[in-house]
Amino acid sequence: MTHINIASLEVGQEIGSEVFTFTRDSLVRYAGASGDFNPIHYRDDFAKSVGLDGVLAHGMLTMGAAVQVAVNWVGDAGKVIDYGVRFTKPVFVDANDGPLVTVVGKVGAINLEAKTVRIDLTAVSHELAVLGKAQAVVKL
Repeated sequence: MTHINIASLEVGQEIGSEVFTFTRDSLVRYAGASGDFNPIHYRDDFAKSVGLDGVLAHGMLTMGAAVQVAVNWVGDAGKVIDYGVRFTKPVFVDANDGPLVTVVGKVGAINLEAKTVRIDLTAVSHELAVLGKAQAVVKL
């Protein structure tokens, strides 16, 4: 059960943050779970042959990590009733030093009647926003 008092929330209020590290191992595990074995996610030579600077994380992996901030806050993934993002920049994953992706969640809108809260998420890697308009709606 969620113990968040919707009446005490304010637009702009931070609800949490988390830093994720993506490694090549993370990409292999995600590829196995998702079935997305596109070589741009694990082969430097292939990624460079198609014009990329190197191997990049799966967009859906980045998206899934980002929503975790909202899930942690509300305490139940089933309470996330809507979620969407725009992919703005790729997350390149160096073979030795995986990138850090910092995600911060803030209250973007409150609907007292519907008992929903929109959480606006920012996801940044190497000082660049990697997701745009990342918003999760949670039902309290």
